[in-house]
Amino acid sequence: MVGLPVVVIGAGPQGLAAAAHLLERGLEPLVLEQGATAAAAVSEWGHVRLFSEWPELVDTAAVRLLEPSGWQTPKRGYPTGSEWVSGYLAPLASALGDRVRNGARVTGVGRKGRDLLVDAGRAEQPFVVHVEDGDGRESRIEAQAVIDASGTWSTPNPAGADGLPALGETAAAGFLVYRIPSFAGAEQYAGRHAVVVGNGHSAATAITELARIARQHPDTQVTWVLRRGTVGATFGGGESDELPERGALGQRARTAVEQGLVSLVTGFRTERIDTTPQGAVLIAEDGRELEPADRVVVLTGFRPDLSILSEVRLELDARLQAPVRIAADIDPNIHSCGSVRATGATDLVQPEPGLFIVGAKSYGRAPTFLALTGYEQVRSVVAELAGDHEAANRIELVLPDTGVCGGVGLFDDPTGAKGGACCAPAPQLIQLGRTPAGSAV
Repeated sequence: MVGLPVVVIGAGPQGLAAAAHLLERGLEPLVLEQGATAAAAVSEWGHVRLFSEWPELVDTAAVRLLEPSGWQTPKRGYPTGSEWVSGYLAPLASALGDRVRNGARVTGVGRKGRDLLVDAGRAEQPFVVHVEDGDGRESRIEAQAVIDASGTWSTPNPAGADGLPALGETAAAGFLVYRIPSFAGAEQYAGRHAVVVGNGHSAATAITELARIARQHPDTQVTWVLRRGTVGATFGGGESDELPERGALGQRARTAVEQGLVSLVTGFRTERIDTTPQGAVLIAEDGRELEPADRVVVLTGFRPDLSILSEVRLELDARLQAPVRIAADIDPNIHSCGSVRATGATDLVQPEPGLFIVGAKSYGRAPTFLALTGYEQVRSVVAELAGDHEAANRIELVLPDTGVCGGVGLFDDPTGAKGGACCAPAPQLIQLGRTPAGSAV
């Protein structure tokens, strides 16, 4: 395999950082990006402001690659996605030059001459990465190793509470969006009824954007749907969060509810979406119905697309679809403390030697992935590929605590009182905001 590149799938923050580390270690990267430009996925949510500050959004090896050109790390501030691209990711892609190939969609990864079944000589064969360009032309690239940093952006979870699209969800596609709305696009929501389905940071961001619209257009109606029976950790850790803007995001969402700009509905698990002349009607498994919505914003998380890895050997957690060695630390079913440890090559290793899943995709279906986590992952993984096992085993990052303790309670417990606690009592049920007709908080 001497002379073969390390193929990196995805030219997002972690993919580009991996390429910078590979170059620094004397390994040749080839970054394959299905979008027309590097960081295409980030550009799609360019209006969203990050809750990590600039110094936490740049990778150390990338900085060393960029600085000779006169580029300097912004010292302060919280950029939007677009500012992250223009101020850091696009210059980094330019510095990597033709090592980044845009419009290259990876359709599969395998071992040369070996399908998934074959053991003999498997590890001695190079990887083969099947690629399709924008014109549909197919090619095959041989690689000594593969780093999958393709993320989860292209595979959002559906509105259906059972993980499958709700009955009628596909037919109601004209009313549904799976992206965070923008205040700049207020005309789509002003004076109308919007329903937000979801419980994470994306949902909280959507709520704050829609609340801004509602303040300017008082006839705007916003309904926030939570699947769990308790508000729990929905509003985050507040002042206890070691990322101040992450804590502030949850508090802004709380304020929107307390001020009556948003109606909160708990324990609502969508079974069906009916399309009516008045809009899309969400119907829960218990029979409750929401008022017809002009727009349904589905922000129920993301899941990894594992189809391109069907011919390589993986060891993933059955629930999260994440590498098994990190699952217990990030699984929201069992992880009740606010801190999560950083992960490295030993946590991410797969039964297929030379294959690593990094970035948001390494978290599978788990939420709360940070750019810092991914940068530490690629530093460690590249050190392992370069044979520097001591550096690969060393963890150089302590992640900021979320400030959320005590867990979210049992899924069906309306009080949250049975949640696992690590440093504070479990949060109690609170009732906030107005109750839409035909629903209950």
